[in-house]
Amino acid sequence: MPRLGRTLAARILAAVLGIVVVTLAVGFALFSRLAANQADAQAREQAAGIAEAVGRSPEVARALVDGDPGNQIPALAERVRSSTHASYVVVIDRGGTRHSHPNPYLIGQRVEEPVVALDGRVHTGMNEGSLGRSANAKAPVVAADGSVVGEVSVGILETQVSGRLHAELADIALYCAVALALGVGASLLLARAIKRVTFGLEPAEIVGLVQEREAMLHGIREGVLGVDAAGGINVLNDEARRLLGLQHARLGQRVEELLPKGRVRRIVTGEVPGSDLVAVTDEHLLVLNRRPVSVAGRDAGSVVTIRDRTEMEALLRQLDSMEGLSTALRAQEHEFSNRLHVLAVLLELGEVEEATRYSSQLQAETTYASEEVRTRIGSPVVAALLLAKATVAAERDVAVRLAPESQLRADEGGELPLVSVLGNLVDNAVDAVANDPRTAGDSPRGTVTVTLTTAPGTDGRARLHLVVEDTGPGIPHDQLREVFVDGFTTKEPRGAMRRGVGLALVHRLVTRAGGTIVASSPGGARFEVTLPLRVAEVAS
Repeated sequence: MPRLGRTLAARILAAVLGIVVVTLAVGFALFSRLAANQADAQAREQAAGIAEAVGRSPEVARALVDGDPGNQIPALAERVRSSTHASYVVVIDRGGTRHSHPNPYLIGQRVEEPVVALDGRVHTGMNEGSLGRSANAKAPVVAADGSVVGEVSVGILETQVSGRLHAELADIALYCAVALALGVGASLLLARAIKRVTFGLEPAEIVGLVQEREAMLHGIREGVLGVDAAGGINVLNDEARRLLGLQHARLGQRVEELLPKGRVRRIVTGEVPGSDLVAVTDEHLLVLNRRPVSVAGRDAGSVVTIRDRTEMEALLRQLDSMEGLSTALRAQEHEFSNRLHVLAVLLELGEVEEATRYSSQLQAETTYASEEVRTRIGSPVVAALLLAKATVAAERDVAVRLAPESQLRADEGGELPLVSVLGNLVDNAVDAVANDPRTAGDSPRGTVTVTLTTAPGTDGRARLHLVVEDTGPGIPHDQLREVFVDGFTTKEPRGAMRRGVGLALVHRLVTRAGGTIVASSPGGARFEVTLPLRVAEVAS
């Protein structure tokens, strides 16, 4: 754990205390200086007022003119000094002789400095007198005829001013102490709030976690997308950007701004619950898992992991098709062995004519279906697909038929995703018929009919029309709009292969090719696909 001196709370406390102490110290020094200057100015003004009042006194003027035979001036000056709390009130005649002073021994003696108030004006300043440094004011003593007969010097000692200043500074010091205490309390509250937000982690720990997170997120092959409690994306690694097509996304943007409406966004926002949820994009088949995140009992959002199952799902489906074909081949091998055994027994019995007739009958049955498909379907790939699907379906006691009106030339549909669309639709139809509990004892259990035709569309462009319908249980009418949604299925999982993917892939393939697909359920399930024939357009 970090030492106390390095903890976030200690750093915040030291920083706040430093700022508060420096600010208060500078402010206190400035205030002290301003307060001292202001106190001196007030003392000078007070002294000037007292001096002017004494200088205009007729009693003082008459006493000076007469030479103060009755010694009235000292008593008068003492009364003024006592009532105004001045440090001294000194009355001086024109010759510079003191007629009053707090020190009686100085009365009658001459002052060392000149009598400046004889010019009729009031003079103020800070003087170094016999009693010490003081705020001093000198005002003229004016006689009845308006002549200046002397001056009055009034002083307020600096010790008096300092006493009043110290009283004011004590209040300021108390204010600074309160402000410092508040700063300490605020810093502690701030540190506590920051610690709460950072879940008690110190800065060094946070930096380490960020470095580890970045190395981990961008080093794994799974996509990771983090969403905060407000719906903004705060984690998005490189693999998630690639799989979701968010190369230019910025952290902080909301999910609704980046992901289009669809199953992926519904899974990320939590509208679709569950684990290992399948979603099909234009380029990938994804498996997503969303987990809520709670830190210290608080909702911190959610994390979505994204796995790319495109190649694996394709391999699984190819493997499933190969297993179906191998099963069909084994069954055909078994049936072929039985027929050869019958022929061998007929020949051993000498029934040559019966053996010949039986052989011709077998040959006709074998080639009839193939020839029928080849004459109507000019594309070798599509014809081979139909024959392979028919063979596999036969092993499940399901008949795959080509509608009589079907017709497809060899140059039609070459650039279309016809094989993938047709293969998925036939597989789904065969599964639905083979697993129909209503036909458990029937043979065959049902039929899958494929119709392939071409005709001009409403815009005059040639279009391929594909219909796959079966005699199975059909699709509930309230689910017809959901059959093309990623992950929608009514079947049980089979091995590692995902359910609810085939029809979603078919829908995307058809849509990307510029076609349409419609599902209905007049009896069994019926899927009608329309695709534009680009090859036919070029040829014409």
